Amino acid sequence: MHILRARSGRRRLRAMARGIGAIGAIGAIVALALPSLAQVIAPPADPAVGAAVPQSYFGPPPSTSFSPGSRYLVGPQQLLKSGTIDRDAGTITLPLYLGHMRNGQNVWFILTDSTDERNANALGLNFSAKLGYTAVGKAFRTAVLEKDASLTFEKGAVDFSPDRTLVAGDAPNFFPPKVARAGSVGDKNYTPYVQVKNLAGSPIYNAPVVAFGTDAGQLDFCDGNVDHRLVHDRVVKICPRAESNGQGTVTLTTTSIFSFAKPASYISTEASDEMVATLDSGTFTPALGDLAVGGDDSAFSAIERLFVTANGPTGRENPQRQGLNSALANEGPPLHVIGGIPNVANDYSPAWDINLGEWTREAIDKGYRSRVIDEFQILGLVRDGWITGPGGAPYGSVGIVVNCPIVERLL
Repeated sequence: MHILRARSGRRRLRAMARGIGAIGAIGAIVALALPSLAQVIAPPADPAVGAAVPQSYFGPPPSTSFSPGSRYLVGPQQLLKSGTIDRDAGTITLPLYLGHMRNGQNVWFILTDSTDERNANALGLNFSAKLGYTAVGKAFRTAVLEKDASLTFEKGAVDFSPDRTLVAGDAPNFFPPKVARAGSVGDKNYTPYVQVKNLAGSPIYNAPVVAFGTDAGQLDFCDGNVDHRLVHDRVVKICPRAESNGQGTVTLTTTSIFSFAKPASYISTEASDEMVATLDSGTFTPALGDLAVGGDDSAFSAIERLFVTANGPTGRENPQRQGLNSALANEGPPLHVIGGIPNVANDYSPAWDINLGEWTREAIDKGYRSRVIDEFQILGLVRDGWITGPGGAPYGSVGIVVNCPIVERLL
């Protein structure tokens, strides 16, 4: 059933390409160039713009104040606090963890989310209650905590040796690509969602693997120039240490998005569909396709919605620029819209269910097409008939899940 859902998702993706004119990709990808996804949106404007006093007369953003509950107020807020963010580069540097398979193979991974709220707060991870609902079917795997504080994974391997390859379709219909081969592929048992069986409550962690089966000496890319045949395609630096079981740091590119009109960023690390994984520089992870989609915030739903605009406004300098066409034209990131994130809503999950939409011909002709930055703004446009699913189909899930832990919000 889940395999059929994934195939249906791919059919709808391809139908979208036939249903509209020029279309882009689900990552900031340009034909054969394969540029980095480390592209960021401009930070919010200085509060002194239009005022009679300079910026120094303004107090700090409310979100950085010492008042109780300030993290819920307007202003920048780093959500994945375990890392160091470089906004100019569009990257985050995170702790690198070393675990092992039962046969002794090295597993290098990061931690981004947990169902254990206290531990998430202590480690600077994102708390996600909905992540607990992944513990069914094939979308999660198990590990045990060893005496040396490392994890031993019971199953699930990743092959990082393939070269990420993307050959776009012929202009003006660049989508679907002629070739989309992911730079890393998980086996049928691999998933980033890991339940640690011998911890109290058996919490689940989001633990994307960034290298597999290599030793610390092979991963000495502390100054960059990484070999992506050994590491995840979003890695720009990795620096394990010989001491402390080889743990160190890893730097990954982030992607700019919006959540409830707030500019934010996340890391896209895995996808259940190879085409999407290729476009997002992630690991093709078929097991994620076993998650039930379409449930959004209903009881026991593990997913949150990711809203993708196919044919938004284009033009590098256009302040309304958005969407897959624009991303394919190398004008910047596609600026997707996502649902709830920590400190904004209580329904956050790093498992995102892709909802694809396109502006109708009538909406474009009437001049209604613009940048959309809020979930309910999009749903209102869908309700009123200005945005539909691919090729005029009903709007909703295409059956593809991506793992995208949130990094920060800027407002």
